[in-house]
Amino acid sequence: MIPVCKPTLTGNEKKYVDDCLNSNWISSQGEYIEKFEKAFSKFCNTKYGVGCCNGTVAMHLALEALGIGKGDEVIIPTFTMIATCNAVIYAGARPVLVDSEPKTWNIDVDKIKGKLTKKTKAIMPVHTYGHPADMGPIKELAEKHNLYIIEDAAEAHGAEYKGKRAGSLSDMGCFSFYSNKIITTGEGGMVVTNNEELAEKARLLRNHAFSKPRFLHKEIGFNYRMTNIQAAIGVAQMEYADRLVQARIDNAHLYNKLLKDTEGITTPPKASWAKNVYWMYGVLIEDEFGISMKEASEELMKKGIETRTFFIPMHKQPVYMKKDERFPDVKGSYPVSEELSRKGLYLPSSSSLTKEQIKEVADALVSLKK
Repeated sequence: MIPVCKPTLTGNEKKYVDDCLNSNWISSQGEYIEKFEKAFSKFCNTKYGVGCCNGTVAMHLALEALGIGKGDEVIIPTFTMIATCNAVIYAGARPVLVDSEPKTWNIDVDKIKGKLTKKTKAIMPVHTYGHPADMGPIKELAEKHNLYIIEDAAEAHGAEYKGKRAGSLSDMGCFSFYSNKIITTGEGGMVVTNNEELAEKARLLRNHAFSKPRFLHKEIGFNYRMTNIQAAIGVAQMEYADRLVQARIDNAHLYNKLLKDTEGITTPPKASWAKNVYWMYGVLIEDEFGISMKEASEELMKKGIETRTFFIPMHKQPVYMKKDERFPDVKGSYPVSEELSRKGLYLPSSSSLTKEQIKEVADALVSLKK
């Protein structure tokens, strides 16, 4: 079996985790937390990093730190993983959905304008599958309407927009370190920012909003802390983070070469201004291929090759079709997102893939063409 993605743990991960165990610093205090926050924020070219327990709560922390809550609206793409939408709901705000554009599979900036209201407080673009969103026009729009920008960069470790790192392009950037991410801590997340006040607010909120004296609370906080063990794995990952990113890019280049002449397969986007890090190498199985995406996935599994379908858009989620003022309006037309969902398939994408494995996957896919 070639898995769709598995973590690469070939550095000092075990050594540093053993150090945590031997020292008994296994919870939310210990030297590795600050080390990881500093290393990752430097990697993103931001001043501050706030570690937390996963990428979903990183987005929630960012929203709460910015004071976004009940009565507010946040613009998000409908084509995303449900965590993006749920984080807005956790904060008490309402997600407002926007379709994607076909060139980069990211939020369609031209369609954001029509979704703005007096209640809009922020735009949360998603750097889909490692390709950054077109942040220039988004920033112009945010400045014109006095809106915050929060990057959902969960899939975009090391990605760049016009030479600037994902996470550094907004008020706050949010990352996930789930096991299939380019940089992983098993579970874990981080908020990065250049704003010291926002960083301190996020630090306060992630730890029950403890103040002085310790058990006197002036606001509602959360138990969103990262453990020293998670951070220890993260510190080890940062020691070879650039290699992990480059491996994903090299894998994608080889896939592109092997698949480029196959009619009916659309390879991942790459805008001239973007550094796509190909968190997942996703292809579109077009009608010309002769079989559907679902059929291709089933046939590849028979050959021992694991795949995953693309996201199901938020406007197609049954949970959001219930009547609830917190939920997004799921009415309307989102044709690009629906097409991506119908056609999209992740191929194996681990940083540790060998050239032989990539060729095996590509050959197996090409052989299915009718």
